Order: sequence, then C-alpha cells, then structure tokens
Amino acid sequence: MMVVSWFSCGVSSAVATKLALQDYPDMEIIYQDIEDQHPDSKRFLHECEQWFGKKITIQMSNYRNVENVVRQFRWINGSEGAKCTGILKRRVRQEWEIMNKPTHYVWGFDCSERERKRAARSVEHMGHVEHIFPLIDKGITKKMAHGMLQKSSIKRPAMYDLGYPNNNCIGCVKGGAGYWNKIRIDFPEVFKKRAELERLIGASCMHITNPKTKETKKIWLDELNPNVGRKQKIILLDCGMFCEQKESPHD
Repeated sequence: MMVVSWFSCGVSSAVATKLALQDYPDMEIIYQDIEDQHPDSKRFLHECEQWFGKKITIQMSNYRNVENVVRQFRWINGSEGAKCTGILKRRVRQEWEIMNKPTHYVWGFDCSERERKRAARSVEHMGHVEHIFPLIDKGITKKMAHGMLQKSSIKRPAMYDLGYPNNNCIGCVKGGAGYWNKIRIDFPEVFKKRAELERLIGASCMHITNPKTKETKKIWLDELNPNVGRKQKIILLDCGMFCEQKESPHD
C-alpha cells in the first residue's frame, strides 16, 4: 500500500495532508513546483514540513513554467482547457506513477458542491488508484480549513492575503476579467508578459460570454478594459491535475 498526498501549497491541501497523516503516517507527500508560483510558496512548504513532521518531495517538469509550455505547444486556453497543467503537473505525475506504482492518492478538495464534483472527476479519470478526500469526509469547508491552519500558527501563502482565492501560479491562464485586472495591478510585469505571449502565438487565454446572446468571443489581455470585473468576486479553481479539462471558473 503506497499512499501519496499531492500537496499543492494551498491551505486546503495542507490541512487535508495533515489530517491524512493521522491514518497514514508513512505516506509520501509530493509537491509539483512551477516557476510561476509566488516565491512565498516555498516558505509555506517548509513550514508545512515542520507541521507534518515529514519531508516533502519536490518535482518539476523540464518545461519549468507556463510560458515555456505555451511557446512549445502554441496553446494557452480554450475549449480543450489549459495545456500548462497537463504538461507541468499531470505528465510529471504519470511518469512518476510508472516507476512507483502508488495505490492511494490524498486530495485537498473541500466539501463544497463544486469541489465534490471535482473530486468525483478525479475518481472517474484516475480509476487505477483509490482516492482519499479528508476534507469532504469530515465536512470541512474552505473557510474551516483556513481556520485550522491559523491555529497551527503557520502563516498562509501570500496570494491569499493579496485577495486571491487560491495559491495558483501568478497569471493563471484560466482566470477571468476580474482576475486579470487584479493581476494587472498586483503583478504588472506578469500581465505584460502574458499579453505579449498571446500576441506571439495568436491566441488569447480569455473568452467572455454575453449573458443575453450566449455568444462567446475572444478577449486580448492588452485590450481588456481595466474596469471590467473589478467589483466582482474573483472565482478561480485551485490548480490541480485536471485543470487542462474544460471548466468554467471565469468571473
């Protein structure tokens, strides 16, 4: 029996890993690093290692970051989802599986309806292993997970304090208008590079649907109205193994 927690450097993932260790103290903990993560993620990772009492294995794809993937595959985001997660996370995991033959995976999905659906999708697409969902099993919400982490005296990753719902890559290609206009303010260089990358490959990362006509059209970041979505709540899914599949996280 080989149990593995795919640690994402997010709060829910950290709490799920801590809970799972109570039942599986010998489990492996693996983090798939991407250069686009906020630098504070490494601080959080090392503090979690102390909290867990276990070393976290760090993996990284040879492509290293989102821009390298987009340049190579000429694909950002669209009807088939985002390519970056499939290359930077899923492919790395699949290569590791061939050598290690795991039997159980631990995930940090919380008990919300949306996360339950994502958990079900994990089971559907990865039937070769058993799946463990500590937060769902214990009825723990995302807010409750943040409270549990706070009691541990570990400071949550900086992206949360900046107002983002998850500790994803800076400049996540699945973000909507409100998200990208916040990135424009908080990380202007990232916004500029993503906009230039869109023009380079001739494809945009964002599509907006007209609520009345249901018509979807492409929006270039360098033409995005700075005021669009600014007053809306940012909705962005936690980046996991299935972000390359089509979902609708846009605000």
